[in-house]
Amino acid sequence: MSTRRSFAPRVGLGLLTATLLSFPSDGGTGTATQTLNAAINPGYALTAPASASLTHSQNTFQAFQASLAVNYEVRTSPTGSGKITLQVTNDFAPAGGPSATTGVLTYTCGAANLGSPCSGTQTASTTAQTPLLTVPASACTGGGGACSSQDPNSVNLTFTLIDNPSYATGSYSATITFTISAT
Repeated sequence: MSTRRSFAPRVGLGLLTATLLSFPSDGGTGTATQTLNAAINPGYALTAPASASLTHSQNTFQAFQASLAVNYEVRTSPTGSGKITLQVTNDFAPAGGPSATTGVLTYTCGAANLGSPCSGTQTASTTAQTPLLTVPASACTGGGGACSSQDPNSVNLTFTLIDNPSYATGSYSATITFTISAT
């Protein structure tokens, strides 16, 4: 009869001992570090009604008026600013009616809940962006604290179109484009 020897228990015990000796016997602490990166950039969003109708009382040659709210969200950097402008990008059509190129379309800005609205009467232009609102550095929409409590913010506009007897009767429309920027 042959005798078999087994060496496995000794080898197994040796591996177990080596493994246990590699961990501190009295506990301990370990550390790990992680870098988190966040790119916080100026930002903005802007909405306005798709259309507004200029109307007037039925008195002869009274100015036409339309009011609308422009809603916006904005975040400016500590050294930056923001602004909203408007421009007449398509003048009144068809021909024979009013034309913004002659200075007959003006607007005034109402109160804004973040930033400074335009002051006085502004003349809408077909060739340049005209001011609507400015936002200071380190300003932001919503969330309270350093930010405004409103989300979105808004500014109200009132457009005025002079009624001139030289205009042909009919319906006329123009396109106004609002632009927002922030740095």
